[in-house]
Amino acid sequence: MNEQESKFAQIIKQNKSTIYTVCYMFSKDADEVNDLFQEVLINLWRGFEGFENRSSMKTWIYRVALNTCISLDRKKRHTSTEPLSMHINLFEDRDEDTRQVDMLHKRISRLKPFDRAVVLLWLENMPYEEIGKVVGISTTAVSTRLYRIKEQLKNMND
Repeated sequence: MNEQESKFAQIIKQNKSTIYTVCYMFSKDADEVNDLFQEVLINLWRGFEGFENRSSMKTWIYRVALNTCISLDRKKRHTSTEPLSMHINLFEDRDEDTRQVDMLHKRISRLKPFDRAVVLLWLENMPYEEIGKVVGISTTAVSTRLYRIKEQLKNMND
């Protein structure tokens, strides 16, 4: 493994949970999340040499991951299919907290991809300024958009 590959592997190791979090917001299916993760890794590797440190590494990783997932989500929606599940997890956790998280995930998944990205970053406790850098809008626009998204989520019917 050369120096660049080693550095890339270390960065991925440090940011693995961030990438998985983004992928999970675009699918709850484990296989699809893993596919999204692989696509993000491919795109990160393709852009790694050209990364110019104009933003933090974490901001760049979020931006690549979100752009990858949004692009693949758009393609998927054009050819949407419903996967058949022939198994049931009898050990699945069904307490009130789990139901709340599931409801939130379902509602978030109904948002437009850009809004999903903003909510994801907010749920990751990222400051508004950093969210703006990742998605390419002003801090004020982040605040306004989050307010509107929260209202939209509150008004959704399950």
